[in-house]
Amino acid sequence: MGADICVGSSQRFGVPLGFGGPHAAFLSCADKLKRKIPGRLIGVSLDSKGDPAYRLSLQTREQHIRRDKATSNICTAQVLLAVMASMYGVYHGPDGLKTIASRIHRFTARLAEALPGVVNASFFDTLTVKADAGVIGMALEAGYNLRDFEDGRVGIALDETTTEADVVAIAAVFGVEVSDVTEAIPALPRVSEFMTQEVFHSYRSETEMMRYLHRLEARDLALNESMIPLGSCTMKLNAAAEMMPVSWPEVSNIHPFAPLDQTEGYRAMLDELSDWLARITGFAAVSLQPNAGSQGEYAGLLAIRSYHLANGDGDRKACLIPTSAHGTNPASAVMAGFKVVAVKCDDDGNIDRKDLSAKIAEHRENLGALMITYPSTHGVFEEGVNEICAEIHEAGGQVYMDGANMNAQVGVTSPGLIG
Repeated sequence: MGADICVGSSQRFGVPLGFGGPHAAFLSCADKLKRKIPGRLIGVSLDSKGDPAYRLSLQTREQHIRRDKATSNICTAQVLLAVMASMYGVYHGPDGLKTIASRIHRFTARLAEALPGVVNASFFDTLTVKADAGVIGMALEAGYNLRDFEDGRVGIALDETTTEADVVAIAAVFGVEVSDVTEAIPALPRVSEFMTQEVFHSYRSETEMMRYLHRLEARDLALNESMIPLGSCTMKLNAAAEMMPVSWPEVSNIHPFAPLDQTEGYRAMLDELSDWLARITGFAAVSLQPNAGSQGEYAGLLAIRSYHLANGDGDRKACLIPTSAHGTNPASAVMAGFKVVAVKCDDDGNIDRKDLSAKIAEHRENLGALMITYPSTHGVFEEGVNEICAEIHEAGGQVYMDGANMNAQVGVTSPGLIG
């Protein structure tokens, strides 16, 4: 097709709908753009014995190395979901994925042939249909949600869970019957090979798959085997009791476009969580939209940037960041439109107060923000944090506190209390 960049969601690769996410994404690009692609790339190399080995490649974009010169602030945002999607691919392999996709497309093609008023000429699994307003209610009575575009059209999306009975029932809502068409050729069929690596052809039973996953787990430095010395993101551990509800159908199977009267429980859960977080942090309100530390940094800095713009302070672009900060901090600041100003740290990893005061004085007229992590990445509650925040505010700046170590603050202090 000649595209330079291709982006897609991994939701169909075994990841539940979850009321809209989060879902990991796929991103690929032409070879000429590979040095501009964000994130970390793993390449195949050779170890000291000449055996194949994997290593980080093209590290010019990696935040911990390049910091404010990195090409993105992406960290391990959706790694769990990315692993789920990749293991889905490992289990099914190319043949299994083609079988699943062909079945979905075949069901969709049968509906497209039977339904009057189909708008889209090309499709894979989703149809847009001109329909009377009463169709929405009839479908609901039959147990199906159709997407209401509120312009005389409805949307129908099928997936891996769709059955023959579903197709027949949806057609009946429109007063038609589906044919027994067995073959459906997609508009843009893929002819090239994919997933040619051995791993996508080796594990076809649950036992084999579990053994493979266990071998991978045994190679990892994990909390069940060792202490992880780095603080920040790795300090947290989700207990099994917290992870179990994710598998409940009431949580995992809710579509993001489901009618409001079907999502009252979900929204109550989100509202309660927002309220809890607001009370814990001391903030007036909390957004649940950022789904990773890097996204939280970006969102917070955009809020600070917007605050300055709203006050007519468009020149406040200097962002002070300690040299001990997580690598995503300077990368996020650049993405949000700030200029990074590094602040020295002492031998214990604490902010050098003299250097901080000097940098504040130097950039006083265009000071936008200070980014700090508390406790610090070294796991230490930094003394003088209240005075540091007050000094920034007095100079017209705002303070972004990285929430990576928020667990350590709960019940002891809070960002609101600190200032």
